[in-house]
Amino acid sequence: MPFYFANPHHAWERGTNENTNGLIRQYLPKHSDMARLTQRRCDAIARALNTRPRKRHGYRNPEQILFGR
Repeated sequence: MPFYFANPHHAWERGTNENTNGLIRQYLPKHSDMARLTQRRCDAIARALNTRPRKRHGYRNPEQILFGR
């Protein structure tokens, strides 16, 4: 599998990554106290994001794409 690396400070080369960071920030705003973050909360955030429909996938969610549903 080929690997591609974005150039430093070129956010436009990492579109999906930057979008995902924005979605995570809905749950964990900047300057949140990560010392209080539990694995259970991380799992809940991951579940919410993986079951969120995405326009770019025809309103299917990442979980549906991964498992071919």
